[in-house]
Amino acid sequence: MIYLVLSSVFCIGGIVVVYWLHSHSHIDIIVKPAPPPQNTPLISICIPARNEEQNIRACVESALMQDYPNFEVIVLDDRSTDATPRILAELATLDSRLHPISGSDLPSGWVGKPHALYQASTSARGEWLCFVDADTFLSAQALSSCYVKAMEVQADLFTTLHRQIMGSFWEKAVMPIVVTALSVGFNPRKVNDPTYKDAIASGQFILIRREVYEKIGGHASVRDQIVEDQALAERVKWSGYRLALADGTALISTRMYTSLSSMWEGWTKNMYLGLRDQPVLMWLGVIGASLALMAALLLPIWLGLGLLWMINGGGTVALIVLTEALTLWGAILIARGWAASQMGISPLYSLSTPLGAGIFAAMMIASAWLTLSGRGVSWRGRHYAQLK
Repeated sequence: MIYLVLSSVFCIGGIVVVYWLHSHSHIDIIVKPAPPPQNTPLISICIPARNEEQNIRACVESALMQDYPNFEVIVLDDRSTDATPRILAELATLDSRLHPISGSDLPSGWVGKPHALYQASTSARGEWLCFVDADTFLSAQALSSCYVKAMEVQADLFTTLHRQIMGSFWEKAVMPIVVTALSVGFNPRKVNDPTYKDAIASGQFILIRREVYEKIGGHASVRDQIVEDQALAERVKWSGYRLALADGTALISTRMYTSLSSMWEGWTKNMYLGLRDQPVLMWLGVIGASLALMAALLLPIWLGLGLLWMINGGGTVALIVLTEALTLWGAILIARGWAASQMGISPLYSLSTPLGAGIFAAMMIASAWLTLSGRGVSWRGRHYAQLK
């Protein structure tokens, strides 16, 4: 009977946890294709680029094809050592709206990306600034549609989550796990609710009023932050301005990482920097990720033992235990299959949940170790340690 009780507790508790983990991702603000508005202010699209020869051409070309009638594109070449400057110079000869700028050396106390965007913003003439990462690609209606939606929700900073382009097996196994974890840590409804302090932005696409940007101190106010998008969102929301997080998957796509090693470097850095000042959340993340891994590994064992017990004469009790194991396993596969389909990949990747959970747990543990050891992180060929 003790096995039946434990099995029932695990089954019911597991289903509750699975539902809770997958109930935070809903976004009420959805960007749909909209025609270009009239009486449009100038929007300056600012793109930081450091050794982005693989992405910069497609990114800039997508920015230049916008149907929004009044914009400029400023690309800050952040001391690239690859073909990025040559590609930018070539594109600039084809379209006068593109303004490539060579970045200066990184000053003491600054992180690379905030410095690049600070330089771009000082050259921008727009009433609105649109910060776009070099690995992000806009559909022709993206700027118009996001501006229209920003006006509709009266946003001062408007940011979107986008369609993730995933080509490799590792991306498809790990990224859905990471996205689910992020939705738990930063509930979109709380982010969009002015009564909550929760604030986050995706640096891949941020549309912000120039006046608000300058009042909060711009990127100079977050100069020492590698996760500058979250820091900027916090300054906007905590200063009493309207922050809006929207679903932009219909109009914006991005390819964050292309391999397991680049994912490890990028997400370990993001987790470390996002949680180092929140030790409680950091340890909850480590414990939660470890428990998720244990559950993913133990479920097949639970299922196998139940089956073995029933074959060896366990009777009705063994059948109930086996059914409960199958029920929880099915709930997980359905939930993870739904999460995968939401990201445009096959629901069959739900079968990779133990592997993805294992890698995510390892990244969380590595981030905790970086925090405790004070070793800092490396990113884009630069090392950052003991940042605030």
